[in-house]
Amino acid sequence: MAAKKFVVGCFGDEAVLFPAVKKVRAAGYKIHDVYTPFPVHGLDHAMGLRETSLHTAGFVYGITGTTTALSFMSWVFTSDWPLNIGGKPHFPLPAFIPITFELTVLFSAVGMVMTFCYLCQLMPFVKKHIFHPRQTDDKFVMVIEVTNKSNAGEIKDFLASVGAAEINEQIAEPGWWYGRFDREDRLYAEQPAPLNV
Repeated sequence: MAAKKFVVGCFGDEAVLFPAVKKVRAAGYKIHDVYTPFPVHGLDHAMGLRETSLHTAGFVYGITGTTTALSFMSWVFTSDWPLNIGGKPHFPLPAFIPITFELTVLFSAVGMVMTFCYLCQLMPFVKKHIFHPRQTDDKFVMVIEVTNKSNAGEIKDFLASVGAAEINEQIAEPGWWYGRFDREDRLYAEQPAPLNV
């Protein structure tokens, strides 16, 4: 993945960050991400993020589990190994309910966890660029991508006007990559020093 240029604005308070996010979006700049030390209510809507589809994925995984359980038990008891147990039918649906329920919950839970980890890029040995060392500690960090329609200078001026306490320009890969946090990467070594405003 190619490295991109970003302008990073650091805010000391969520009361300053929240209106700044709305102003940055209204000005037409592309917000890459906003990092906060705690969840800020309504920030996802201010950033223009759509509602998650994780609940839809959970429903699909649950239906898959239900279908798998009913199909397998039906095949076993009617085709593969039909047994006449006291004159009971080969397709005793009430007896299938507990196993069907458990497999539905299993497929849904495991599927949603795996989908969540994939979407959030959470797995062993995955590294992402850290835009500010205190971005999840006590600072609110807004990262704006420099595109063809904007330049870093005007973004820095705009961030200063909306209350950013610290502003710098960085070159980073926007995605994730495999690596170890105890080793220095070339990406960090070649990154220019932060420019404070």
